[in-house]
Amino acid sequence: MKFVGFKDGLKEGIGIISGEKLVELNCSMNKALNTDNIEEIEKVKLHDLMDIHICPPVRPSKIVCVGLNYTDHAKELDMELPTEPIIFIKPSTTVIGHLDNIIYPNTSSRVDYEAELGIIISKKAHKVDRDDVPEFIGGFTVLNDVTARDKQRNDGQWTRAKSFDTFAPIGPCIETEIDPMDQNISLKINNELKQSSNTKNMIFEVNELVEFISNIMTLLPGDIIATGTPPGVGPMNIGNTIEIEIEGIGILKNYLTPES
Repeated sequence: MKFVGFKDGLKEGIGIISGEKLVELNCSMNKALNTDNIEEIEKVKLHDLMDIHICPPVRPSKIVCVGLNYTDHAKELDMELPTEPIIFIKPSTTVIGHLDNIIYPNTSSRVDYEAELGIIISKKAHKVDRDDVPEFIGGFTVLNDVTARDKQRNDGQWTRAKSFDTFAPIGPCIETEIDPMDQNISLKINNELKQSSNTKNMIFEVNELVEFISNIMTLLPGDIIATGTPPGVGPMNIGNTIEIEIEGIGILKNYLTPES
């Protein structure tokens, strides 16, 4: 099932994608993700997808990102596989949605794309055992971990490079019914393939990541775990169209524009 956030004029809401239509629901996204029977939730209105603006499906308190989590990416970089996940945080102010603009900061000389699978947390998660992890996951989305690579190299740590406004496009939806560990993932710039892999190549799988991170910090409903990027990371240029596709979820499309 594909849940989306949307705006129709000034009104914001959530709904389920059904073909070329969106069925608006009378509830919050978190309630929808935690309900056992979606038929019990009131249906408000049927919208044409062409008539609405798709918004970020959640507004996380934080995005916890995982570095170097694909075996083929590690091989590309000639790096040893990590023994524990390497994590960092992007602030909530980086979040934008499908078809929104990524802003290229005036202070940066290189901005890179990183296609990633995002885990959506639907229940407060604190010290969760990996066997119990599925009950804390609402679904999965597509995420671009945009990075000012020159700042990352200059700083020696990642906070500034990862935290510019608009540096975390997510969407277009939350998919609740896929196997996260066997989905093709790819990224295209202006329709040219740049990244291509499968989530089965992750070093640390989804349940391991939620267990590891929730034993460090409490994860709140709506929080996102970005599970790392496959090989082929590289720069984007102003005017580029960026499309990330994850099998079973869909295509997240954004545009790179200059800072005004």
